Amino acid sequence: MFKRTFAGVALALAATAFIPVQAANEQYFPLQSYRVGPYAAGGTGFFGGFIDYLKYVNANGGVNGVKLTWSECETEYVVEKGVECYERLKKGLNGAPAAATNPLSVGIAYATLDRSTADKLPLITINHGRTDSTDGSVFPYVFPLQLNPYSEVSAIVNWIGEQSGGAAQLKGKKIVTLYHGSPYGKETNEVLQVLADKYGFELTLIEVPHPGNEQQSQWLNIRRLKPDWVILRGWGVMNPVALKTAQKVGFPANRIIGNIWSNSEEDAAPAGAAAKGFISITTHPSGTGFPVLQGIKAQVVDKGEGDLADPKRFGTVYYNLGVVNGILNVEALRIAQEKFGQQPLTGEQVRWGFENLRLDDARLEALGAKGLVQPLQLSCADHEGGGAVRFQHWDGEKWNLISDWVQADRALLRPIIEASARKYAEEKGITPRDCSKEG
Repeated sequence: MFKRTFAGVALALAATAFIPVQAANEQYFPLQSYRVGPYAAGGTGFFGGFIDYLKYVNANGGVNGVKLTWSECETEYVVEKGVECYERLKKGLNGAPAAATNPLSVGIAYATLDRSTADKLPLITINHGRTDSTDGSVFPYVFPLQLNPYSEVSAIVNWIGEQSGGAAQLKGKKIVTLYHGSPYGKETNEVLQVLADKYGFELTLIEVPHPGNEQQSQWLNIRRLKPDWVILRGWGVMNPVALKTAQKVGFPANRIIGNIWSNSEEDAAPAGAAAKGFISITTHPSGTGFPVLQGIKAQVVDKGEGDLADPKRFGTVYYNLGVVNGILNVEALRIAQEKFGQQPLTGEQVRWGFENLRLDDARLEALGAKGLVQPLQLSCADHEGGGAVRFQHWDGEKWNLISDWVQADRALLRPIIEASARKYAEEKGITPRDCSKEG
């Protein structure tokens, strides 16, 4: 009798050993990160800021008592690895449901878009991604937060118009766009031509093959063309190489405008003197003076719990973007909890939070992020919510803001976005949502 009872207990213990521990009151963020390879500077800075913000929220009690948790999977910015990481991480962690996926890669975003939609898991493509995913009626789970690629180049053209004395003075100007040879780099080529046709400037598109270590022929061509401005749509090592090569051929840095992925300290500083005078756009400034950054420093970084290997990168452009992304993800979760309860939520419920995301000056002030994040208002129809940028100038050591918010021509862009979204819906057999009934 004793032997049989002992055996039964042993079997029961063996069975329970394989049951995962269920997470208690936790919300999970799967992170398809990249900390090695040619784009490691962007990945380490962005995910460092994102993770530090999650730690900061936890240090202050979580989101209405719900603790935030996460795990990383290294993609090396390679699409195939990004898809593998998505599949590995999407189911949550120890019972904690996944809130959203944030790959910070156009290629990975394109490759996982259909998967995340089928899995009802929000795909966040802050400042990048498919422009037509701005139309939430067709792309209910994709959010190009703050700035889609079309808004980016529209705002740049608007600013060039301002510098020229008005939009009418764009006629006859020569603008070259030097772009990364990837889906990200090519995303704006067609809309740039639309803008060129509207304003009458001469547009030349020049591609730089990935990763961008060699650009001599491209810049010799630019010198021959003698453009008024060069829009640099680079990424990673392509950016400092562009600035150095421009100097070699005699093209002035203060006539080069970096896009949203050509705007960091890691883009300018490695170019040394060649970068002085370089201009770029940004959705957020660098710096550590914002209350939310000071809170992260006191409650995370100064306690030795910061994610950055190099503490000097605290408050840089990439790091601050990670913090901004953390704020937007957590605010969407907080808003969703107001509807669905102060508990861990499903991706479908968090999606509702993103679509009802409202960040006015009062809320940004309360978050300690006024001036760091632009006011945003999303909806079923509008998954971007912002569409504005500021311009900054590299003085040889740091970035300095040189403009107020410059808004994209969203009225011009919206019909283009909707037409592209409708075409996608037809190809995929999608029936667009009626956003008038959403709320």
